[in-house]
Amino acid sequence: MYLENINGPSDVKKLTIEEMNKLAAEMRDALLKRASIHGGHFGPNFGMVEATIALHYVFESPKDKMVYDVSHQTYPH
Repeated sequence: MYLENINGPSDVKKLTIEEMNKLAAEMRDALLKRASIHGGHFGPNFGMVEATIALHYVFESPKDKMVYDVSHQTYPH
């Protein structure tokens, strides 16, 4: 499990592309499980999974600030 080992943005930078793909799948599974229990909108979350991983891989969060269109997009973050 990759998701359990992510404690901050710097952990994403250590992953290979294959590991990031597996992380994305784990994130989607976690989002779907949470949505099935608590309800809510999960479409915007699913659309932001790879983008969130990429943003944390490329930028220096939290030094570099990120702005999202809607709060639903922040859940993968």
